[in-house]
Amino acid sequence: MALRAVVFDYGMVLTGPPNPEAHAALLRITGLPHDRFEEFYWADRHAYDAGKLSGITFWQKFLRDSGLNFGPGALDELNRWDAIMWTSYDPVMLAWHEALTQRGLRTAILSNMGDSVLANMQREFDWLDRFDVLVWSFQLGIIKPDPAIYQHTLRELGTAPQETLFLDDRPINVEAARAVGMQALVFSTVDQLRADLTEHGLDAVLPLP
Repeated sequence: MALRAVVFDYGMVLTGPPNPEAHAALLRITGLPHDRFEEFYWADRHAYDAGKLSGITFWQKFLRDSGLNFGPGALDELNRWDAIMWTSYDPVMLAWHEALTQRGLRTAILSNMGDSVLANMQREFDWLDRFDVLVWSFQLGIIKPDPAIYQHTLRELGTAPQETLFLDDRPINVEAARAVGMQALVFSTVDQLRADLTEHGLDAVLPLP
């Protein structure tokens, strides 16, 4: 069956690493050591991505759990820098996306994403609308690796699993995509993606990045 669509994760696939200036600002505002900050930051990230918390309520819970007592100004600053931290993109991957669309493939972004981060991306990026389908976990209340979010994406694309390639930096999400029948690759670097596409014979049907 011919390949008809490519689905991209957002963070660490279409983007580079988190913005280091924004991360430093979060550490400065909270005053927490790096490891303690990371512990509280990731404890409720899935709840945020699943829409159980908003950006503001995520940071309210962060402050409660870490024993910090900040006013609304600091809360807004934390939420703002958090959004900035994830608002970046890789021009090489966007150029490849353009080449895929010119070849006639449908494209989608499937991302575990919270509301404040997406709102900042929508303000900064006019290229989001160049994708045929955009799937943000918080809007559905479903996060990867739940099979339902892959199935939803396929329905929106109108493609069969075997016709659809999925790219994600997290192996657990890639395995979940394969479990629903999609072709899927773990993304690490553009060079590795090029090698993996060639190894799997996909260079015969896709332009290389």
